[in-house]
Amino acid sequence: MSLLLLYAEFLKIGLFSVGGGLATLPFLYNMAARYDWLSPADIGNFLAIAQSSPGAIGVNVSAQVGFLAGGLPGAFLAPLGLVTAPIIAILITARVLTAFKENAVVRAVFNGLRPAAAGLIAAAGFGVIALSLHAGGGTAAPGAWFAGLRWKETALFAALFFLIWRFKKHPILYIALAGLAGALLGLR
Repeated sequence: MSLLLLYAEFLKIGLFSVGGGLATLPFLYNMAARYDWLSPADIGNFLAIAQSSPGAIGVNVSAQVGFLAGGLPGAFLAPLGLVTAPIIAILITARVLTAFKENAVVRAVFNGLRPAAAGLIAAAGFGVIALSLHAGGGTAAPGAWFAGLRWKETALFAALFFLIWRFKKHPILYIALAGLAGALLGLR
């Protein structure tokens, strides 16, 4: 595994994953399909850890992937690759927007980016759901998908979704509840 390749892969992800950390997931799944140093299961585990940790999800996941693929240097280079393009884009955008913030074309471009970001995040969310709730990671044919559903995980997902939607308590409470439920239910 070349550290330069690791940096370049995360540079591409940072350049094209409009919408934040969860928008990196489709790119990470693509990376897992192309390289043997990452699996879809790793991505699911890293996402769970990243969402339970302080900091940006994309940066946390990239650091974990980088460490898995390249040790400590990889843990530094992967997040650096991820944030390089956005930092440059933010600096350029801030400069341009102050000059052209009322331009109709500029507004139209940003109005087009919002649905793209929503689509990337939704696709990532459905990917995480499939990975978490289906024995085959959601890769089964549509007719067979129901047969591979992991029922305990699905029940836990539904219960937590309802609790979060209805009661809106601090996320750490739901993370603790999920961990406790996973231990009690013997989830593997």
